Amino acid sequence: MREKSLLSEAKQIQLAIELIQLGARLQVLEAHTKLSRERLVRLYKEIKGMSPPKGMLPYSEDWFMSWQPNIHSSLFINIYNYIIKYANINSIDAIIRGYKLYLEHINIYDIQRVLSLTRAWTLVRFLESRVLSITSCTSCKGQFVVHSLEINSNHICGLCNIPSRAGKTKKDKLKSDLSESKQQHAA
Repeated sequence: MREKSLLSEAKQIQLAIELIQLGARLQVLEAHTKLSRERLVRLYKEIKGMSPPKGMLPYSEDWFMSWQPNIHSSLFINIYNYIIKYANINSIDAIIRGYKLYLEHINIYDIQRVLSLTRAWTLVRFLESRVLSITSCTSCKGQFVVHSLEINSNHICGLCNIPSRAGKTKKDKLKSDLSESKQQHAA
C-alpha cells in the first residue's frame, strides 16, 4: 500500500482553505484538490461555520454579457491573462492571484463586488473551451469578454457605450429618494 505524502496533503488543504476563504463553491474545490468530498465539506463547515451551498453551479455564459458583469469579468480576465503570461504559474493559482487583485482593485475605488471566485473560475473555463472569447473595443481599445460566435469586428464596450439604465439599482434609487426627502425637510 502506498503512503500519502503529508506535505502534498498539507498543500491540498492549504489550497482548499484559500479557495473557501475567497468564496469558492464545493465544485471548484473538488476540481482542484485531491481531497475527498467529505473532507472538503468538513473543512468548509469549519471555516465558514455552515454547510456549503448545494446544487449545480447556476451560471451560463449569458451572465457575463450583461453590462456590469461584463465590465467586472473583463477586468478580472485581463488581470488573469497578464498573470498567466508573465508569472509562469498554473491555472488555479493564477485564478486565485487574479481574483485577489480584482478584489483589491474594486476595494480601492469602493466599487461593489459583482464577480465571485466561482464565476471567475467559470469564466476561465468558458474562455478555455472557446464558448466565450476576448475582443478589443473599437473605441477605447480595451479587451472585453464577448460570445465567441458573434461578429465582433466593430465591438464597442459597455464603458464607451453605457446603457441608459446602467447603475440604476433599487439601492441607488433609495439613496436618491432619501437625499431628496432630506433636502425637502431642510427647506
